[in-house]
Amino acid sequence: MTTEPISFNPADVDPQQHDDEPHDTGIRSRLNWLRAGVLGANDGIVSTAGLVVGVAGATTDRSAILIAGTAALVAGALSMAAGEYVSVSTQSDSEKALLDKERRELVEEPEEELAELAQIYVDKGLSPELAQQVAVELTAHDALAAHAEAELGIDPSEVTNAWHAAWASMISFFLGALLPLLTIVLFGPDLRVPVTMVAVAVALAVTGWASARLGYGPPGRAVARNVGGGVFAMVVTFAVGSALGAGIA
Repeated sequence: MTTEPISFNPADVDPQQHDDEPHDTGIRSRLNWLRAGVLGANDGIVSTAGLVVGVAGATTDRSAILIAGTAALVAGALSMAAGEYVSVSTQSDSEKALLDKERRELVEEPEEELAELAQIYVDKGLSPELAQQVAVELTAHDALAAHAEAELGIDPSEVTNAWHAAWASMISFFLGALLPLLTIVLFGPDLRVPVTMVAVAVALAVTGWASARLGYGPPGRAVARNVGGGVFAMVVTFAVGSALGAGIA
């Protein structure tokens, strides 16, 4: 039994037919700060909600709850920004160092680098002749981009930006933390905890859905994990706060 070779003409295919997939340039850097923003908002919601609900379990004093929640909001936002900046800066420094090394190798060992690039495409399934042709043409077009992408998985035009991630994380944490803080202080003692829990559950469902969309994962599972974890945290901290409040009283 013989199989007919598949005829393929790129001109016959609409490149926009999969418009839900990120094919445009700059997507990696945008996903970086979007990821930081979603995670920052999620952390702001959960950590601040846990704290203010815990304090509300211990006392009905609105001022005490407001002070504790505000302190958690400010400290958490600054901590998120600093942590994200340090983490992403380390990644960025590594990427820049690898790109500098690749630049030196392209200048000092161009033939070896060309052979290495061709071998990468051979390992991916191309014939040696076609792999050599692809390597030569890509190197002629943009040697650094071709070698960095194939060897390192890095786009030289999209080196990770630590400041973008830090600002996105800090601002999103601040905005996320505002929700439980406002709901806990705007309602009376009988309603503040249940209303806060409902508001937080809705917000966590949104951030769970957003994180799933960014990662192209199933949204239902992400929403369930997010909401379940947040509600569990609030229930535990409320129980702890209530126990400590009763013990102190």
